[in-house]
Amino acid sequence: MAVQRDRPYAGMNFHVDLGLGHGPDAGVSEVLFPAARLQLNEYRNGNDKVPEAIKLSTLTHYDNLVLRRGVIGSLAWYQWWNEARNGGDARRTVTVTLLDEQGNPAMSWRFLRARPAGYLTSPLDAVEAETVFETLEIAFDRFEVE
Repeated sequence: MAVQRDRPYAGMNFHVDLGLGHGPDAGVSEVLFPAARLQLNEYRNGNDKVPEAIKLSTLTHYDNLVLRRGVIGSLAWYQWWNEARNGGDARRTVTVTLLDEQGNPAMSWRFLRARPAGYLTSPLDAVEAETVFETLEIAFDRFEVE
């Protein structure tokens, strides 16, 4: 699905589908993509002619996906996190889709077997008139880019 073009896409047009089966969820204001790293182990046979070891890929490690949005009175994120906290099978496929300037899908990131790992609401401050945000941190087993 990735649509290649000569100039980069702006990162301000996107939608997030939390895997509930009813399409994209509204109101996500920020997506922090996770770092993905391969664990490399060094290996060398004792009879190798060169003294350098080779690097073998073993495990893949991912940081968590982080979503932020303004608090709008919806309990959906908290309820999903609470389901995971209480031992439920809260795994879903979460999809983040980058949109072009006309609102057409340009590229997607799918996070497989995703489940909440953290939930945070920003502080309330009677002196500041700041927007209240909620943050959902999502762990997952694998991701794909299309």
